[in-house]
Amino acid sequence: MPRTKTYGAEEARQNLPRILEDAHNGQRAIITRHGRPYAAIVPVEDEKKPRKRSANSILALWGSGKGLWTEQDSITTQRAEWD
Repeated sequence: MPRTKTYGAEEARQNLPRILEDAHNGQRAIITRHGRPYAAIVPVEDEKKPRKRSANSILALWGSGKGLWTEQDSITTQRAEWD
């Protein structure tokens, strides 16, 4: 993977056509503001790739609440709100 280039906001504004062409050719760019990362320009192909799911992903929690409450508990709670 090509190295990521970093540009200040003003430099990026002045060189946007070149940065976009670089992205089209696979180059990533980070735009900074006051020295802090602010935005990224990445090739479209990067966004089309499936992303790895981390252990902290919401999908890792799938089924973890199974058995904590029943359907009847939900109905009872909702009915109690009407009383």
